Amino acid sequence: MRFDDTNPTKEEHEFIESIQEDVRWLGFDWGDHLYFASDHFEQLYEWAEHLIGAGKAYVDDLSQEEMRAHRGTLTEPGRDSPHRGRPADESLDLFRRMRAGEFPDGARALRARIDMASGNINMRDPVIYRILHARHPRTGDQWCIYPTYDFAHGQSDAIEGVTHSLCTLEFEDHRPLYDWLIDNLPVPTRPRQYEFARLNLAHTVLSKRKLTQLVREGRVRGWDDPRMPTLSGLRRRGVPAAAIRDFVHRIGVAKSDNLVEPAVLDHCTRELLNRTAGRRMAVLRPLKVVIENFAEDGAEELEAINNPEDASAGTRAVPFSRELYIERDDFMEDPPRKFFRLAPGREVRLRYAYFIKCVDVVKDEQTGEVVELRCTYAPETRGGSAPDGRKVKATLHWVSAEHSLEAEVRLYDHLFAKENPYDVEEGADFTANLNPNSLEVLRGCRVEPSLANASPDVNYQFERQGYFIADSVDSSPDALVFNRTVSLRDTWAKVQRSEKEGARRR
Repeated sequence: MRFDDTNPTKEEHEFIESIQEDVRWLGFDWGDHLYFASDHFEQLYEWAEHLIGAGKAYVDDLSQEEMRAHRGTLTEPGRDSPHRGRPADESLDLFRRMRAGEFPDGARALRARIDMASGNINMRDPVIYRILHARHPRTGDQWCIYPTYDFAHGQSDAIEGVTHSLCTLEFEDHRPLYDWLIDNLPVPTRPRQYEFARLNLAHTVLSKRKLTQLVREGRVRGWDDPRMPTLSGLRRRGVPAAAIRDFVHRIGVAKSDNLVEPAVLDHCTRELLNRTAGRRMAVLRPLKVVIENFAEDGAEELEAINNPEDASAGTRAVPFSRELYIERDDFMEDPPRKFFRLAPGREVRLRYAYFIKCVDVVKDEQTGEVVELRCTYAPETRGGSAPDGRKVKATLHWVSAEHSLEAEVRLYDHLFAKENPYDVEEGADFTANLNPNSLEVLRGCRVEPSLANASPDVNYQFERQGYFIADSVDSSPDALVFNRTVSLRDTWAKVQRSEKEGARRR
């Protein structure tokens, strides 16, 4: 692992530590091979002097604006700097004085002498050293001149014994410069640069500059916001490292740009968590149910399976009492066709518990909203089956009102509403496409008591809801907060969409 720290004004120690932590979490370790470009500053400086002595580099006095004007365009060749013919001895003296700190920022620069008429603008005498009086986080005030990334890249590869330097496609035009420097310096090895397409995700931006803008403008809650496509964000959201590795293996590496749907990562995550995540019950939008024929002060412990995909996961006890909570969406007073959940006079199964039947509906006198269901239970159906063989068409999750814990649940969606976030109207930037519904916060949710000490390193499936994890920053035993990692498929929602589509066709 190597960090490019050639620009001291952009290096922050917290980023360096965070990247190392993320890569370790992802499952990789560099052992003794942790490098920084700054480790090679002295060698890079010596090689810069070598180029000057060989007549292949010169100190230029043009400003950045003047260099830009001399560089030319894609259709017009560049113009030589008036200092391009400066003798090597004079350039070497000026370069050493640059290092000694005699000149202010931007007063001079060291440029490679290549070809100002090249069709590749990167070969038109690129800057390889610039003056920058800034304290470096690792070398302090030792240097006031710093190599450019293009100069440090290939030479650092050569020093470290890198054989294949893999870059994204935008560096393809930089490869001739990479090769030119390797060919003209006494490097110990000869690495090669290879370019591949970068990962592009729909509804997502992966540019560090644009992600930095989102953080600085407060549009997200930091680099580890669960909506961010950063490793720290994915980790906080609950995406396992193994799922990310599987995702990368599945999509492979391409030589041309393509757009990958986030659903592919969701699939990898869901597939892994289905095998590994323990099951729990949680009610996100609670509706109270009172079991009229259950003892008022009674309570039972029922046995629940921790993971039906893993027999070794065992079982757990869940408390059952007279007053329960079910999901508000699991009841309809006047249900349409194909809605098989709870309704007046209808019997359903409570997961791991009993059959219950709705016998009455209590509403708020002012708003008419349903606030409570009165039900009866069939004691002989303990465990979820009826001795007489009668069947029900729905099984609902639930929690005991008395024993459950209050929690906040955060539901996440795509950070950007458009598949291509850069598709904006003239004059707008990519933030115009931010999804206003990328985060939905539900308060007053109820979870079973076994989640009292939920760890931010342990995933759970909230039955019939999706996969969740305790938030690593905001959750505590006194104030539980869960992030939804990925949802489950909702068959009723599919039915609704299908019926709406059918209605439109008709």
